[in-house]
Amino acid sequence: MGDSVQNTSLLPPLPERMRPSNLSEFMGQSQLVGQNSVLRRMLESGNLSSFILWGPPGVGKTTLAHIIADSFDREFFTLSAVSAGVKDVREVIDAAKHKSLFSASAAPILFIDEIHRFNKAQQDALLGAVEAGTVILIGATTENPSFEVITPLLSRCQVFVLKELGKEDLSTLLRRAISEDVLLKTLDIELKESDALLRQSGGDARKLLNILELVIDSNAGKKKIVIDNAAVSECLLTSTAIYDKGGEMHFDVISAFIKSIRGSDPNAALYWLARMLDGGEDPLFIARRLCLSASEDVGLANPNALLLANATFQVVHNIGMPEARIPLAECTVYLASSPKSNASYLGIEKALQAARDGKGYAVPLHLRNAPTSLMAELGYSDGYKYAHDYPGHFVDLEFLPEGLEGTVFYEPAPNAQENKLKAYLEACWPKYYPVKK
Repeated sequence: MGDSVQNTSLLPPLPERMRPSNLSEFMGQSQLVGQNSVLRRMLESGNLSSFILWGPPGVGKTTLAHIIADSFDREFFTLSAVSAGVKDVREVIDAAKHKSLFSASAAPILFIDEIHRFNKAQQDALLGAVEAGTVILIGATTENPSFEVITPLLSRCQVFVLKELGKEDLSTLLRRAISEDVLLKTLDIELKESDALLRQSGGDARKLLNILELVIDSNAGKKKIVIDNAAVSECLLTSTAIYDKGGEMHFDVISAFIKSIRGSDPNAALYWLARMLDGGEDPLFIARRLCLSASEDVGLANPNALLLANATFQVVHNIGMPEARIPLAECTVYLASSPKSNASYLGIEKALQAARDGKGYAVPLHLRNAPTSLMAELGYSDGYKYAHDYPGHFVDLEFLPEGLEGTVFYEPAPNAQENKLKAYLEACWPKYYPVKK
């Protein structure tokens, strides 16, 4: 073992040194790369088509793209959507066309990292080349491509979802790094505890290895490096560089932002909003999260919250930065200062659980439409009562399928707005919403 930590300045960062070069070294994502999985079948068949890899940071999107490119032995172009413009896209496409004119090789691969940051014009510039097969597009994104990728381009790409790495995968990666890395294997390292490392990584392999390297570098000069929870916590308290490296704080800060709104703290919410804006976060990403927060956390306690959040999204889309900071701040303060209810969120989760139980409850005959005479003869719509024909526009009729009768999915939260809803439901459905004395 070495006597001290070596100078790492001439070496690439640990995540780069540990980047897998083939599928056998690739961690996790068995649903995509395991035996008989969709990507493995694609590799084995030799039929490569355009696709988008969607998942959180540090789960292997870029690595997987490189492994696939190497497996097909094709020309490989790469662009970062953060820095590339339409001109860069067209130059790569022209290079691909030129190559295909003078060689019989297969279409080259164009990998675009953070493709969600491409605007419509940039994506339009890609569309023709993808349609013609001039390039095979592999995109990587941390954002839902349904919202971020134009429909014509999305329709020509499969979307593969990558999941954050589990505890077992991350633990294996830690042990491999310590025992196999060209530098770390020369050091006397004892991994005494790993809970803090795993917790701080948040399922992000790149962050995990960055933290590990930071802890080791902070122990430079020691003959033996002992890594435990206390050592990790102490190191991170004295160094914040790890969180901003490559924009890895993206998910941590948005989490703090949403939780501050949920916790009704407008001051903390404004601070985290400022952190995101100052760091160059996409304002539309923030606006979308405000819409989700308005539905999930404020909900029916203040129905106007969703209206304001949606209006904020439209305004931010129309005016852009730096002016967009003002409506974003206005909406943030409004949501944080509003009463909270997650009753609708809990209701749909309960309903989804019932819908997924595999029982396939039939729609009651009296609720079915009867557009043909045969359907009417079979009893479709028979027994249905039109609510507006009854006093108060209400009729006591069973609307849930047999087997779910009387199930309560929505339970009003105790706040001024939902108390009104609760009173109405108690009057309509006393058997489901009994008045509590």
